[in-house]
Amino acid sequence: MSDGSMHSYRIPFFIGSRRLLTVERDVATLAFSLRDILSERTPAVPSLNNVEGLRVLSAPQAGEARLREAMPGFLIGGREEYARSYIDMARGYDQYFARFSGKTRNTLRRKRRKFEEASGGELDLRTYHSPDEMDEFVRLALPLSQRTYQARLLDAGLPESETARAEMRELAWQDRVRAFLLFLDGKPVAYLYLPVERDTLVYAHLGHDPDHAGLSPGTVLQLAALETLFAENRFRYFDFTEGEGAHKALFRTDSVHCASFLMLRPSWINRTLLTGLEAFDRTVATGKRVAQQTGAETALRRFLR
Repeated sequence: MSDGSMHSYRIPFFIGSRRLLTVERDVATLAFSLRDILSERTPAVPSLNNVEGLRVLSAPQAGEARLREAMPGFLIGGREEYARSYIDMARGYDQYFARFSGKTRNTLRRKRRKFEEASGGELDLRTYHSPDEMDEFVRLALPLSQRTYQARLLDAGLPESETARAEMRELAWQDRVRAFLLFLDGKPVAYLYLPVERDTLVYAHLGHDPDHAGLSPGTVLQLAALETLFAENRFRYFDFTEGEGAHKALFRTDSVHCASFLMLRPSWINRTLLTGLEAFDRTVATGKRVAQQTGAETALRRFLR
């Protein structure tokens, strides 16, 4: 899936999860959907008129090679490699849950019981997908999103603009979205927002109240939502999209090696920017390795927080 839109992308300079600064470049976006990857299809390159280049998301190895051929001379940088995780939902929830090890199944059950006990004995999970329900979801989830780690440190909370809200309502009118809230004592403590692309659920936003992290609300919500989604018998895939993480690794059934990166015009400014980003990332990686070797990693993490 390629949106082809031009936008100002803020190239981040990260130390751990903390963003120190950003440099803006006007780029178009080319994003590989899970269906693109599994069918070995490369989306059409959008128009690059009046932009510095392309931001590529989740290119598999073959797709990246085709892009390099189609855009000779473009500078490549800001590269991030990862396993793109997904759930193949073809065999139903019972078989999906059975794939976890016995120890993991017990841990997941224990976390759910612990949350239920804190919630008065029952799991208060609410589903939203109609236009009116999406308005209610946004009203309840936005204040929660603003408190999450994703919003505070990564700029990855629920979108708050009127345009984003209109898009949510439009998806709801088309029956192309599923959203969930997990409540504790009548208050939302975790949310999950999933646009739908044909038969694929797209993992767009998940967050939880940090004050209740000890109850594992994100994990409890994810598994409970999956049980509900499997029961619909409509979806083939649950796509965890770009990036890695323990949460994705836990719940996935499969993964594909992918890379996200920038392809910029070969100007001296862009070359300097990408060279500086590479040197910065290399220095951060060296510092982390030294901290691990000297036992100072915990202190470094505390400092960054």
